[in-house]
Amino acid sequence: MLTIQQIETQPEMVIERLKIKNFDAKAIVYKAIEYNQERKKLKTTGDQHQAEMNQLSKAIGQLFKDGKQQEANEAKDKTADLKNAIKQIQTELAEVEKELHELLVQLPNLPHESVPSGKTAEDNKLIRTNYENVEPNTSGLLPHWELSNQYQLIDFELGVKLTGAGFPVYKGKMARLQRALIQFFLDEAIENGYEEVIPPLMVNEDSGFGTGQLPDKEGQMYHATEDNLYLVPTAEVPVTNIYRDVILNKNQFPVKNTAYTPCFRREAGSYGKDVRGLNRLHQFDKVEIVQIEHPEHSYQTLEKMVLHVESIINKLELPYRIIQLCGGDMSFTSALTYDFEVYSKAQEKWLEVSSVSNFEAFQANRLKLRFKDDKEKGTHLAHTLNGSALALPRIVAALLENNQTPDGIVIPKALRKYTGFDILN
Repeated sequence: MLTIQQIETQPEMVIERLKIKNFDAKAIVYKAIEYNQERKKLKTTGDQHQAEMNQLSKAIGQLFKDGKQQEANEAKDKTADLKNAIKQIQTELAEVEKELHELLVQLPNLPHESVPSGKTAEDNKLIRTNYENVEPNTSGLLPHWELSNQYQLIDFELGVKLTGAGFPVYKGKMARLQRALIQFFLDEAIENGYEEVIPPLMVNEDSGFGTGQLPDKEGQMYHATEDNLYLVPTAEVPVTNIYRDVILNKNQFPVKNTAYTPCFRREAGSYGKDVRGLNRLHQFDKVEIVQIEHPEHSYQTLEKMVLHVESIINKLELPYRIIQLCGGDMSFTSALTYDFEVYSKAQEKWLEVSSVSNFEAFQANRLKLRFKDDKEKGTHLAHTLNGSALALPRIVAALLENNQTPDGIVIPKALRKYTGFDILN
């Protein structure tokens, strides 16, 4: 959430920057400023009334003591009037603050100055790739859903029977490969200084609001209505919310956590060939990395997180490219996002496997996540960052398709100590 101070001091900048995200903020920005001015007037008047009431309250006793009963009674009456006026102001102030809050939560995060304008994924910017010569599938490579059937690795139909489409069942060596990937991703994160946590798989409304899933993405989340809890769409939500209402010391930066969770997404409206097999699921496994950082260092940290994800994909020996998202393809909460895509040689398409984002102070403002510097007065909003390191389904799809041979599917060397076998057959 943007701060009202930022909006009030630089309204035109906010409006222009949000145009990069194809968001017309003008009406909301100026209405928010109007509400904030009214909020400040009410607060000033209320404070003045409270100060006057405090002075009168102190004087009443002395007036009675001095025998000035009429003056004392007049002061009591005025105190009662002031008390009623303060109650009325508090009611009006609460309503104005509510209206202001409802406006502020409608505004997306400001995109970083480097974010290119654009409306769709076609307008995203290629940063780098290790696979420039994409060749057509002339060797008859099979897509992963056919390989899964051939080697009895993943049972999509059984998942439909048990739950519904988008909930596959992994079997035998494929189940072991899933565990191997999770352990490999966690070990890579821990070696890079991340502390592992195992968070709950359900979160409350406050947590959903803190990281920006609510009220923006409630239609994409599974909601346990009786208890008003949400299944996590990503470990980003519970892990980042560990620091909700927390004041860190500057010396604690960077705060680094990693977590494995199943992730649950309704993916409403998804259909067609792009949802075939593992391409788009309602339940999938993912290892997440989260950092809380000092604002001065968050973009250097973002680059380090990108390099971390890139190193894992390199170890898996997969063809990949890194994309900087344009304004129209970015999330509501992100200031800058890099997507990683791996190439599926059988499907002849790029598959997104990770997003690494800097949210600057947007989530921190919602979370009330601040830090203090012993050399300075007051507190400041921290910056939050997160990334998939990595999401499993499309990684698995690419591993199966790109490593298929007549004898089976070859396991990358980096995974063999985790799987205990070097080929799926």
